[in-house]
Amino acid sequence: MPLRSSARPLARPLARPLARLAAPLAAGVAVLALAGPASAHVEISPDTTAAGGYALLTLSVPHGCDGSATTKLALQVPKSILSVTPTRNPFYDVTVTKATLARPLTDAHGNAVTERDAVVTWTAHTPLPDHQRDALELSVKLPDHGVGTRLTFPTIQTCAKGQTAWTELPADGQDAEELEHPAPAFRLTAAADDADGHHGESADDEDGGNEDGGNALGVAGLVAGLGGLLLGGAALVIARRRG
Repeated sequence: MPLRSSARPLARPLARPLARLAAPLAAGVAVLALAGPASAHVEISPDTTAAGGYALLTLSVPHGCDGSATTKLALQVPKSILSVTPTRNPFYDVTVTKATLARPLTDAHGNAVTERDAVVTWTAHTPLPDHQRDALELSVKLPDHGVGTRLTFPTIQTCAKGQTAWTELPADGQDAEELEHPAPAFRLTAAADDADGHHGESADDEDGGNEDGGNALGVAGLVAGLGGLLLGGAALVIARRRG
């Protein structure tokens, strides 16, 4: 009987702080769950957005077309970018389609340029399953003028059944996230102070990004932190009770 009566007072104060601490955990998980769909678009992420800099662009493909596996991706290169260098990928055949310039240009080495790289196409050796993601890379030299300009990369995603055109452009003042199939894009920022421009400013993930890995670590960190808070609160209550 003494054991039963002493256990009851301990359970009551312990349950109250646990319930109070569990509420933020549930709210945080709910908010993160609602934020998930925002990263479901096909997107492009540059490692720098500095005008005139050399950038590595990553095209993220998070899913297929309404459940169908992806077989091909065709990306349209902005006219202000003359050439692209795709990163070798063992899962795809990659081709670059050229377009004739309206008027010849002179490159940085004094050579006359009459064509530009207009479309990059990745054709999968085997379809990319709908429940898997992939990341395709391109190296480019960004335009050396037009700070604040939005560079868009309209992309056609072809699947075993159907296709999705990621080609929608936001109207003035409209958030691209409001579009159902926005074209991958980012804005040019001011050039770095260095002379060759090879090291630019880090990109501001203007369209929400595919920091899947970073987001995953953030979620894990948040859950772990709140879990530790719950255990710490319980230990504190028990210690006070015993004191």
